[in-house]
Amino acid sequence: MAKERLLDARKEEDDAFSDITLRPRTLEEYVGQSELKRNLRVFIGAAKKREEPLDHVLLYGPPGLGKTTLAYVIANEMGGNIKVVNGPSIEKSGDLAAILCELEPGDVLFIDEIHRLPRPVEEVLYGAMEDFQLTIMINHDGVSKPLNMALPPFTLVGATTRAGDLSAPLRARFGISAKIDFYTQEEIGSIIKRTSRVLKMPITEEAADLLSSRSRGTPRIANRIYRRVRDFASYEGLEKIDKTLSLEAMTALKIDDLGLDDVDLKYLRTIIERFHGGPVGLESIASAIGEEATNLEDVYEPYLVMIGMINRTPRGREVTEKARKHLGLPNQGYLF
Repeated sequence: MAKERLLDARKEEDDAFSDITLRPRTLEEYVGQSELKRNLRVFIGAAKKREEPLDHVLLYGPPGLGKTTLAYVIANEMGGNIKVVNGPSIEKSGDLAAILCELEPGDVLFIDEIHRLPRPVEEVLYGAMEDFQLTIMINHDGVSKPLNMALPPFTLVGATTRAGDLSAPLRARFGISAKIDFYTQEEIGSIIKRTSRVLKMPITEEAADLLSSRSRGTPRIANRIYRRVRDFASYEGLEKIDKTLSLEAMTALKIDDLGLDDVDLKYLRTIIERFHGGPVGLESIASAIGEEATNLEDVYEPYLVMIGMINRTPRGREVTEKARKHLGLPNQGYLF
């Protein structure tokens, strides 16, 4: 995959500063996910009235849709601090124990990619989530004994792009579970306009609509595209982003009117040209284009499925007639 692919919704190093400056702090400021926000408002309000921690929250869905941001919002609304860790970085039970022992009452522990926790680490998490108790095994004279430690009440927010990979015992310990969906074009437009205000480079309504239509319903991509278009405006000495500049930037960045780039088009053409449009297995596609199957499934395909470019079937992936038309190819009946 291209190292600096704008339309890759996964977090990259250059997103770090932007995430801090652009991140909303309250449910009121958070754009989109209206039904989830309504429910969270109730759950958070009830927990605060009872002076209890919020139930543990599992957020799942494609990357770049605001799961991390929502964890920060939850911590802020609950009046606690947030500790952010990545699942693969917690390699041993002792690593998790050290993190848990640093928490204060009411804190939020956010574990991204929680599906990638090693099983021994996950098992330590069970008691911490259920009873706010940490059980670790200590070895004394060759005999292992459990040592129980009380933990302050906290809320675990777990995020994953692969909810099906979570074990049943771990999933069962989340009191609140919610899927984060792609955003509407109107919601993405609101996010882009908010970003323009924060970064102090105005954007016209038409330009915001254009960029939102090519942002794949994903806030992280929308903000990344906006920053690149802002570069074009700054280079040209402009004080505002308009539709003409935005179109020029999209052409230069090779992002088409459906929000597809060269990587997406290569994926679609590979299925059509090498596998006769499908159905074809995920591993075969991954091998053909030199990409990991998990990346195809988590990063490429959700948006392509959403806009009707491919179908996931029990027999494999199939390219749709809509995709053929977008690529300027005759329909399948004439090709084969």
